[in-house]
Amino acid sequence: MPIRVIQWATGGVGRAAVEAIVSHPDLELVGARVYATDKVGRDVGELCGLEPVGMAATDDVDALLALEPDCCVYSPILPDEDDLARLLRAGVNVVTPLGWFFQWPNESIELRSAAAEGGATLHGTGIHPGGVTERLPLVASAFSRAVTHVRAEEFSDIRSYDAPDVIRHIMLFGVPPEEASGSHLPAILANGFNQSISMLGHALGFRVDDERLVTHETAVATAPIESPIGVIEPGLVAAQRICWQATVDGTPVVTVRVNWLMGEEHLDPAWSFGPEGQRFEVAVDGDPPTRLTVHGWHPDTIAAGLERNLGIVATGVHCVSAIPAVVAAPPGLITFLELPMVHGRAAPDLAR
Repeated sequence: MPIRVIQWATGGVGRAAVEAIVSHPDLELVGARVYATDKVGRDVGELCGLEPVGMAATDDVDALLALEPDCCVYSPILPDEDDLARLLRAGVNVVTPLGWFFQWPNESIELRSAAAEGGATLHGTGIHPGGVTERLPLVASAFSRAVTHVRAEEFSDIRSYDAPDVIRHIMLFGVPPEEASGSHLPAILANGFNQSISMLGHALGFRVDDERLVTHETAVATAPIESPIGVIEPGLVAAQRICWQATVDGTPVVTVRVNWLMGEEHLDPAWSFGPEGQRFEVAVDGDPPTRLTVHGWHPDTIAAGLERNLGIVATGVHCVSAIPAVVAAPPGLITFLELPMVHGRAAPDLAR
């Protein structure tokens, strides 16, 4: 029997997840939760840029739970723990890119209780935070002994990210630098990235200090820059670097960093992506050192990214790929460390 899946929210990640679910031989899409009233009643496939799937999107959670789904891919803009608890208590396993990548036993007590009550599993995944900040560093570390430092870093052109509300109101692009420097963005993002850092520190056995190092730098436009939030005028924030680090006796041992630029022109300071362009990097310092560079998750052009952002697609697909393992896992909050190897599947026309 296929695993019955509902998709919660049909934004960028949700659309990619729906595409991955309907093409996965072991999964069956049975419902989708939407928030906008103009999406209610519309065919889920059409909402996600696919052929019609004969299923109407809904904002009725009771109706979704009545479908008795095995799993939910939960990807609204921001999470609601009440929603997650309701799903778990109803026995619905949950995969989400919005957190819960690594939780210590005394954290998320309500969700642990809900998972135990419903016999369900919650798994946080994605790419950054997620695969790039956890899975790839841990895989790479197996080739090195005496590890002294691990780094996971993103280099992305935000002009190809078609999420104006997030860019303007959460990421705080297009504001004066003093407003961005006092923002809550590093703390908001730290919820996920610090969990990744904790997982790496725990798995690798670092004796990490209690405090984390956090830096937040901005660059401003020196000329008008076209962006998904309109023109960013000179003097306003057009690039950001945020870095989180775990230390041992004050020396960094785990570094996670984002480099988000509105292009490489007209910036002060004159930041760039460097000769390798947009990418994700993983570096393990040990004997021997290991370096991984991931290309392919960034679009070739700004227009292509606005149409289909491949980093967002990778995030959704990584969630979907984990579903069979999560459904088979014991109840509770499950991390990469407890799951078996998660992998993709052959294209339908090439499958046996």
